[in-house]
Amino acid sequence: MFYVVLLAMVAAFLALRLYSVLGKRGGHEQPLPRPADERVAAPVASRAVEKVAEARTPTVRPFDSGAETGLRAIAAADPGFDVSRFIDGSQSAYRMILEAFWRGDEDALAELVVPDVRDAFVEAIEARRDAGHVLDNRLVVIERASIVSAALEGREARIAVRFDADIAAITRNADGDVVAGSTSDAVQTHDLWTFTRTVKSADPNWLLADTDEA
Repeated sequence: MFYVVLLAMVAAFLALRLYSVLGKRGGHEQPLPRPADERVAAPVASRAVEKVAEARTPTVRPFDSGAETGLRAIAAADPGFDVSRFIDGSQSAYRMILEAFWRGDEDALAELVVPDVRDAFVEAIEARRDAGHVLDNRLVVIERASIVSAALEGREARIAVRFDADIAAITRNADGDVVAGSTSDAVQTHDLWTFTRTVKSADPNWLLADTDEA
Protein backbone atom coordinates (compact mmCIF):
# COMPACT_ATOMS: atom_id res chain seq x y z
CA MET A 1 0.00 0.00 0.00
CA PHE A 2 2.86 2.37 0.84
CA TYR A 3 4.42 1.69 -2.59
CA VAL A 4 1.16 2.60 -4.36
CA VAL A 5 0.88 5.83 -2.40
CA LEU A 6 4.52 6.64 -3.13
CA LEU A 7 4.00 6.14 -6.88
CA ALA A 8 0.94 8.37 -6.79
CA MET A 9 2.98 11.07 -5.06
CA VAL A 10 5.76 10.77 -7.66
CA ALA A 11 3.26 10.97 -10.54
CA ALA A 12 1.60 14.01 -9.03
CA PHE A 13 4.98 15.70 -8.57
CA LEU A 14 6.01 15.03 -12.16
CA ALA A 15 2.67 16.28 -13.48
CA LEU A 16 3.06 19.46 -11.46
CA ARG A 17 6.65 19.82 -12.65
CA LEU A 18 5.61 19.39 -16.29
CA TYR A 19 2.90 21.99 -15.80
CA SER A 20 5.43 24.45 -14.46
CA VAL A 21 7.98 23.98 -17.25
CA LEU A 22 5.79 23.47 -20.31
CA GLY A 23 2.34 24.78 -19.71
CA LYS A 24 2.32 27.34 -16.94
CA ARG A 25 1.75 30.93 -17.94
CA GLY A 26 3.34 33.77 -16.03
CA GLY A 27 1.36 36.65 -14.67
CA HIS A 28 3.10 39.08 -17.06
CA GLU A 29 1.34 37.67 -20.11
CA GLN A 30 -2.21 38.71 -19.28
CA PRO A 31 -2.07 42.30 -17.97
CA LEU A 32 -5.09 43.91 -16.39
CA PRO A 33 -7.24 45.87 -18.86
CA ARG A 34 -6.23 49.52 -19.13
CA PRO A 35 -8.57 52.47 -19.56
CA ALA A 36 -9.90 52.80 -23.11
CA ASP A 37 -7.86 55.93 -23.84
CA GLU A 38 -4.62 54.14 -22.92
CA ARG A 39 -5.15 51.01 -24.99
CA VAL A 40 -2.99 50.44 -28.06
CA ALA A 41 -4.47 49.32 -31.33
CA ALA A 42 -2.47 46.09 -31.59
CA PRO A 43 -4.40 43.05 -30.27
CA VAL A 44 -3.01 40.72 -27.63
CA ALA A 45 -2.46 38.04 -30.27
CA SER A 46 -0.15 40.39 -32.20
CA ARG A 47 2.02 40.89 -29.11
CA ALA A 48 2.23 37.13 -28.69
CA VAL A 49 3.31 36.67 -32.29
CA GLU A 50 6.03 39.27 -31.73
CA LYS A 51 7.57 36.91 -29.17
CA VAL A 52 8.29 34.48 -32.01
CA ALA A 53 10.19 37.19 -33.88
CA GLU A 54 12.08 38.16 -30.72
CA ALA A 55 13.23 34.56 -30.31
CA ARG A 56 15.16 34.88 -33.57
CA THR A 57 17.73 37.25 -32.06
CA PRO A 58 19.97 34.85 -30.05
CA THR A 59 23.18 33.60 -31.67
CA VAL A 60 21.74 30.07 -31.70
CA ARG A 61 18.10 30.27 -32.71
CA PRO A 62 15.77 27.93 -30.80
CA PHE A 63 13.89 27.02 -34.01
CA ASP A 64 14.52 26.33 -37.68
CA SER A 65 13.27 28.83 -40.23
CA GLY A 66 10.75 26.31 -41.56
CA ALA A 67 9.00 26.24 -38.18
CA GLU A 68 8.37 29.98 -37.95
CA THR A 69 5.02 30.03 -39.79
CA GLY A 70 3.61 27.32 -37.54
CA LEU A 71 4.92 29.01 -34.40
CA ARG A 72 3.31 32.28 -35.41
CA ALA A 73 0.00 30.49 -35.94
CA ILE A 74 0.21 28.90 -32.49
CA ALA A 75 1.13 32.22 -30.87
CA ALA A 76 -1.78 33.94 -32.60
CA ALA A 77 -4.20 31.28 -31.33
CA ASP A 78 -2.70 31.19 -27.83
CA PRO A 79 -1.37 34.58 -26.58
CA GLY A 80 0.25 32.83 -23.60
CA PHE A 81 2.59 30.81 -25.82
CA ASP A 82 6.26 31.76 -25.58
CA VAL A 83 8.90 30.10 -27.77
CA SER A 84 11.86 30.52 -25.43
CA ARG A 85 9.98 29.21 -22.40
CA PHE A 86 8.62 26.29 -24.42
CA ILE A 87 12.07 25.18 -25.57
CA ASP A 88 13.39 25.41 -22.01
CA GLY A 89 10.40 23.42 -20.78
CA SER A 90 10.79 20.79 -23.49
CA GLN A 91 14.29 20.04 -22.23
CA SER A 92 12.98 19.47 -18.72
CA ALA A 93 10.24 17.25 -20.12
CA TYR A 94 12.83 15.31 -22.14
CA ARG A 95 14.75 14.56 -18.97
CA MET A 96 11.66 13.69 -16.88
CA ILE A 97 10.21 11.33 -19.49
CA LEU A 98 13.50 9.53 -20.09
CA GLU A 99 14.11 9.09 -16.37
CA ALA A 100 10.55 7.84 -15.79
CA PHE A 101 11.00 5.30 -18.60
CA TRP A 102 14.40 4.17 -17.37
CA ARG A 103 13.11 3.46 -13.88
CA GLY A 104 9.90 1.87 -15.22
CA ASP A 105 7.51 4.38 -13.70
CA GLU A 106 4.39 3.74 -15.79
CA ASP A 107 2.16 6.01 -13.71
CA ALA A 108 4.49 8.97 -14.15
CA LEU A 109 4.63 8.38 -17.91
CA ALA A 110 0.83 8.45 -18.09
CA GLU A 111 0.92 12.08 -16.94
CA LEU A 112 3.55 13.13 -19.48
CA VAL A 113 2.71 11.38 -22.77
CA VAL A 114 -0.32 10.55 -24.92
CA PRO A 115 -1.85 7.05 -24.51
CA ASP A 116 -0.27 5.54 -27.64
CA VAL A 117 3.21 6.59 -26.57
CA ARG A 118 2.58 5.36 -23.03
CA ASP A 119 1.55 1.94 -24.39
CA ALA A 120 4.79 1.70 -26.37
CA PHE A 121 6.83 2.66 -23.32
CA VAL A 122 4.98 0.16 -21.12
CA GLU A 123 5.57 -2.62 -23.65
CA ALA A 124 9.30 -1.91 -23.59
CA ILE A 125 9.31 -1.74 -19.78
CA GLU A 126 7.55 -5.10 -19.50
CA ALA A 127 9.97 -6.72 -21.96
CA ARG A 128 12.85 -5.39 -19.90
CA ARG A 129 11.37 -6.78 -16.70
CA ASP A 130 10.76 -10.18 -18.30
CA ALA A 131 14.43 -10.29 -19.29
CA GLY A 132 15.45 -9.42 -15.74
CA HIS A 133 17.20 -6.28 -16.86
CA VAL A 134 17.49 -2.93 -15.14
CA LEU A 135 18.51 0.31 -16.83
CA ASP A 136 21.16 2.35 -15.06
CA ASN A 137 21.07 5.22 -17.56
CA ARG A 138 21.96 8.85 -16.97
CA LEU A 139 21.33 11.93 -19.07
CA VAL A 140 24.74 13.61 -18.99
CA VAL A 141 23.93 16.77 -20.94
CA ILE A 142 21.54 18.16 -23.53
CA GLU A 143 23.89 19.84 -25.97
CA ARG A 144 21.15 21.45 -28.02
CA ALA A 145 17.36 21.56 -28.31
CA SER A 146 15.78 23.16 -31.36
CA ILE A 147 12.26 23.31 -32.79
CA VAL A 148 12.32 21.82 -36.29
CA SER A 149 8.63 22.06 -37.17
CA ALA A 150 5.40 23.47 -35.80
CA ALA A 151 1.80 23.38 -36.96
CA LEU A 152 -1.69 24.28 -35.83
CA GLU A 153 -4.45 22.01 -37.13
CA GLY A 154 -7.78 23.25 -35.88
CA ARG A 155 -7.17 23.64 -32.16
CA GLU A 156 -4.35 21.09 -31.99
CA ALA A 157 -0.85 22.52 -31.80
CA ARG A 158 2.06 20.22 -32.62
CA ILE A 159 5.72 21.12 -32.16
CA ALA A 160 8.64 18.83 -33.03
CA VAL A 161 11.89 19.35 -31.11
CA ARG A 162 15.28 17.89 -31.96
CA PHE A 163 17.39 16.96 -28.93
CA ASP A 164 21.13 16.39 -29.25
CA ALA A 165 22.28 14.82 -26.00
CA ASP A 166 24.90 12.64 -24.35
CA ILE A 167 23.54 9.65 -22.43
CA ALA A 168 25.41 7.15 -20.28
CA ALA A 169 23.50 3.96 -21.16
CA ILE A 170 24.03 0.90 -18.98
CA THR A 171 21.93 -2.27 -18.73
CA ARG A 172 22.39 -4.55 -15.74
CA ASN A 173 21.06 -8.02 -15.02
CA ALA A 174 19.32 -9.15 -11.83
CA ASP A 175 22.71 -9.60 -10.15
CA GLY A 176 23.76 -6.06 -10.96
CA ASP A 177 26.29 -7.08 -13.60
CA VAL A 178 26.65 -4.88 -16.69
CA VAL A 179 25.30 -6.72 -19.74
CA ALA A 180 25.30 -3.77 -22.16
CA GLY A 181 26.69 -0.27 -22.31
CA SER A 182 29.65 1.33 -20.60
CA THR A 183 30.21 2.86 -17.18
CA SER A 184 32.80 5.27 -18.57
CA ASP A 185 31.54 6.39 -21.99
CA ALA A 186 28.49 8.43 -22.95
CA VAL A 187 26.59 7.86 -26.18
CA GLN A 188 25.59 10.74 -28.45
CA THR A 189 21.86 10.64 -29.20
CA HIS A 190 19.77 12.61 -31.67
CA ASP A 191 16.06 12.40 -30.94
CA LEU A 192 13.05 14.04 -32.58
CA TRP A 193 10.15 14.38 -30.15
CA THR A 194 6.77 15.86 -31.03
CA PHE A 195 4.69 17.56 -28.34
CA THR A 196 1.00 18.35 -28.68
CA ARG A 197 -1.57 20.48 -26.92
CA THR A 198 -5.09 21.75 -27.53
CA VAL A 199 -4.83 25.55 -27.58
CA LYS A 200 -7.11 27.48 -25.24
CA SER A 201 -7.74 24.26 -23.34
CA ALA A 202 -8.16 24.41 -19.58
CA ASP A 203 -5.27 21.93 -19.43
CA PRO A 204 -2.03 23.85 -20.10
CA ASN A 205 0.15 20.73 -20.40
CA TRP A 206 2.02 19.76 -23.55
CA LEU A 207 2.21 15.96 -23.95
CA LEU A 208 4.71 13.87 -25.85
CA ALA A 209 2.89 12.53 -28.92
CA ASP A 210 5.64 10.92 -31.01
CA THR A 211 9.30 9.90 -30.79
CA ASP A 212 11.80 9.23 -33.54
CA GLU A 213 15.51 9.39 -34.29
CA ALA A 214 16.69 12.66 -35.79
